[in-house]
This record gives sequence, C-alpha cells and structure tokens, in this order.
Amino acid sequence: MAPSAKRKRAWQRGRTAERICVFWLICLGYRIVSQRLRTPVGEIDIVARRGKTLAIIEVKARSDKAKALGSISPRQRKRLQRAVQWLIASRPDLSSLSIRFDVIAIVPWRLPARVIDAWRPEAD
Repeated sequence: MAPSAKRKRAWQRGRTAERICVFWLICLGYRIVSQRLRTPVGEIDIVARRGKTLAIIEVKARSDKAKALGSISPRQRKRLQRAVQWLIASRPDLSSLSIRFDVIAIVPWRLPARVIDAWRPEAD
C-alpha cells in the first residue's frame, strides 16, 4: 500500500528539519557521528559529538514549539534509550563519552529551539 500524500509531506518535512538541525549543530561545533541511525530496537535522528559528550538528538518539526517539545512520549524515550544501548554495544569507541538526550524543535520561520539534556535515562 502506497503512503498517502499527507504522510509523504510529513516525511519530507521531517527530513528537511533533520538537515536544518545537522547544519545548525555543525555551526555550533558538533561532529555528526550518524544521521537517521536505524537499529534493531529503534531509530535515532542524529548522533552528534562535541568534546566528551555524545548527544542523542530527537528532531521534531511541528507548527509550534510547545507541540514539538511535548510530542516525545515516555515510550519513545525508552525506545531511544534502547537504541543508544545498541549503538554503544556496536561502537565501543563511544562508550567512554557521557551521553545526553537533546530535543530540537523545528518551527516554520523560527530558529531551531534546542532543549539540552531534555531527559535522563531511566533504569530498566
């Protein structure tokens, strides 16, 4: 079954938002480790490194900042945490870095809104 036109537009909007974030993060001094990283347990939008910090970045493109920042469910956070565990297991060179979960909201005609350290991993 082919995706609907609405779904295609949403996917394209998300990809554009991720490209904006990558460019912005590079300007802020981050090195992009991975984009759209698909793991067996979930997908990570952007993995970026600056110094001794590995930032796991979830990108949300919405009509306003509050909707974007409030759109990450507890279930999605757990999935991201599992994906990071998989990443670290497959890339031991990243294991010594401190991990931080960030959210970047992309809102039309606004600068990206970044929430650094948006949440802390929960113990399983």
